[in-house]
Amino acid sequence: MDKEVNVLALVKGEEKFIFLFDDENRDETLRQLAKFAADPELDFGWYDAAMLSHKIRESVPSDDDVLASQEFDSLSMDDFH
Repeated sequence: MDKEVNVLALVKGEEKFIFLFDDENRDETLRQLAKFAADPELDFGWYDAAMLSHKIRESVPSDDDVLASQEFDSLSMDDFH
């Protein structure tokens, strides 16, 4: 097995959410976080999805993430006036 597998886990009360993903299914994992957040039967909210999404994007950045980060880094307060 040559692929590197990322593991991301969240424990909330009795529920445990464990995500295994590699670079190729990163976007699918991000979509799954949104599906879990939209499911009222799970103790998994939009805040949880946002925090885990952030961790995924940090560990497996895409080209779009890098470009967006560079654009945000170049902004100043003057850009918002």
